Amino acid sequence: MIGGQTGIVGHLKIANKTNIGAQSGVMKSITEEGTKVFGTPSLNLKNYLQSYSKFKNLPEIEARLNQLEEKILNLRQSDGIE
Repeated sequence: MIGGQTGIVGHLKIANKTNIGAQSGVMKSITEEGTKVFGTPSLNLKNYLQSYSKFKNLPEIEARLNQLEEKILNLRQSDGIE
């Protein structure tokens, strides 16, 4: 099954019973039968879902990282390291 608006680079092999999600970009052969892929570039569906769940939280992760960097800088300055 190939979802709508999917792009597939030429001369690839797509295994039987492969599911390619809509708007995916397939750039390499899919050799394992029954594989499910999604995204651009296409990823195994499980990996895509894990990545997307983290992607949605990037603003909060960035804020936490900035806070930690500031705390480290303050600790180093108070210890005379920098």
